[in-house]
Amino acid sequence: MTLNCAFIGFGKSTTRYHLPYVLIRKDKFHVAHIFRRHEKPELEQQPQYQHIHFTSNLDDVLGDESVKLVIVCTHADSHFDYAKRALEAGKNVLVEKPFTPTLAEARELFELARSKGLTVTPYQNRRFDSCFLTTKKVIESGKLGQIVEIESHFDYYRPTAETKPGLPQDGMFYGLGVHTMDQIISLFGRPDHVSYDIRSLRNKANPDDTFEAQLFYGDLKAIVKTSHFVKIDYPKFIVHGTQGSFLRYGIDQQETSLKAGVMPGEAGFAANEGEGVLEYVNGAGETVREQVQAEPGDYGRVYDSLYETLVNGAPNYVRESEVMTNLEILERGFEQASPSTVTLAR
Repeated sequence: MTLNCAFIGFGKSTTRYHLPYVLIRKDKFHVAHIFRRHEKPELEQQPQYQHIHFTSNLDDVLGDESVKLVIVCTHADSHFDYAKRALEAGKNVLVEKPFTPTLAEARELFELARSKGLTVTPYQNRRFDSCFLTTKKVIESGKLGQIVEIESHFDYYRPTAETKPGLPQDGMFYGLGVHTMDQIISLFGRPDHVSYDIRSLRNKANPDDTFEAQLFYGDLKAIVKTSHFVKIDYPKFIVHGTQGSFLRYGIDQQETSLKAGVMPGEAGFAANEGEGVLEYVNGAGETVREQVQAEPGDYGRVYDSLYETLVNGAPNYVRESEVMTNLEILERGFEQASPSTVTLAR
């Protein structure tokens, strides 16, 4: 069974992070329409898009009864409105990050979807990063024992920034933290407490560009960090347990390939994924050191998972409770000046 889908938005999110994965899944998805406010003739005429109907009339998307899934890839401030309109038109919806700027809007979308028997879900493609999947596999192997600390970095060296004022959802905490905290939540669930340090260091007129969030789960602490002033890379993930430690350098290379025009399925796509180093004490009391080969990353697994949900009734790959926890952590980070700490209700 092939699902007809349509996109709202035709920027780099659609062309770089979605279409390359959807268009090679011809047995599962057919892109019927792309709604964009303004024509982009040179881009729209590329061979891979010749079967797609481009339109500036949203009713072409919402009024097509054959369309079962609408993907919202617009600026964050319009996610809620477009997703709500699509749900009201009887469409399942996938929404780019951040899902919505506020917890209240997310709650309204989930309630609307439930009332209509539909699915609405965020695009959490970073659950399928090679570096995260590799780290997850090591944690789930049990070789580290009880996990006591995990540290996640998503850093750059980009020390200058042009002036672009905006709202919190335009900053790095919403832009990247929505992914890196989702990874932690997918592993460990809802934390008891969260501490925040959210700052704008490069240009004070802009939203935040630097953050550290610490999520506390009993004896476990998860640290999620982003900075634009990291010239020498940290490990992407650092994990310590009662029986050993794991270090993973290097970030998933899908984005690097996509930016270079190398598409999924082509030779060299997402090459040089790197390795991890695992050292632990085994059951015999011996110290074992292992090189851990990278698990393959694939953002298309979002669409594979969503297909299973829509066609075969499988559970959504991101639970509603996880979405709400993530957005609550994001939203509460701006309730008071940093640094700050909040307690989450159970």
